[in-house]
Amino acid sequence: MNKALVLLITVFCLVGCRDKNGSSNSKRIPVAQVGKTILYYDEMPKLVQHGVNETDSAALIQNYINKWAKRQLLLQKAEDNLSPEIMDEITLQMKETWNNLVIYQYQKQMMLEKMDTVLSDAEIENYYATNEKSFVLNSNIVKALLIKLPLESPNLEGVRKLVRSNNHDDMLQLEKYCFEFADKFDDFGERWIPMDRITVELRQNIDDQENFLKKNTFFETSDSESIYLIAIRDYRLRSSIAPLEYVRDEVKSIIWNNRRFEFIKSLENGIYNEPLKDNSFKIY
Repeated sequence: MNKALVLLITVFCLVGCRDKNGSSNSKRIPVAQVGKTILYYDEMPKLVQHGVNETDSAALIQNYINKWAKRQLLLQKAEDNLSPEIMDEITLQMKETWNNLVIYQYQKQMMLEKMDTVLSDAEIENYYATNEKSFVLNSNIVKALLIKLPLESPNLEGVRKLVRSNNHDDMLQLEKYCFEFADKFDDFGERWIPMDRITVELRQNIDDQENFLKKNTFFETSDSESIYLIAIRDYRLRSSIAPLEYVRDEVKSIIWNNRRFEFIKSLENGIYNEPLKDNSFKIY
């Protein structure tokens, strides 16, 4: 192993032990140098971990130093060869990025401290009612029941009757049956889902979904291993207005973003107006 690296590992370990005992370490330990740029020990990630042997530690350290040196050499070469105009543009971009990050963090802090983030059901419903034409479906959606059963399942005729039923007791009986025999039992009777999700489960395409939904409240199909039973409880066709239940999260996101925009606008105006009052802001 490289003797210098072994020595370096030993120094790292000694420094680590000394720091743990509370002793001060006022002098920084140089590890490598490229031109006038020095890599110090405290700038390196914790590559020497407890339980790692010297050979592996040395390889990790050497690899890090090599990468650091290549990057520094490339940086110095670039700085020497790029035109002053380009370097000035980079400086301006860095300043603008710094400004944006500082402003963003301040706005975020103010929003966390002062912005109301609670959305009431009434506010959500009112926004939806006022803007419902903005929420147009781009796909067919359904409330449906999907069951997948092995072909040899018992009493299939009785199951078909239960699937068609809207009776609460029948649904409980169907759930009990499916818990024992079904490979899949998905009850979306209270929640809107894309019709495509049903076709994926069927492993077949329904070319004219609109016509299918208009004509079917119950559908049955099978393959070589399973039988699929579907009950369509309700549906909405593409290009129609989406139900609030289906777009509730989208509505909440829009309201929150609008509130965020107004809060930031108010914050900026308040900060702008303060120096105007005490004449600390002047335009020449």
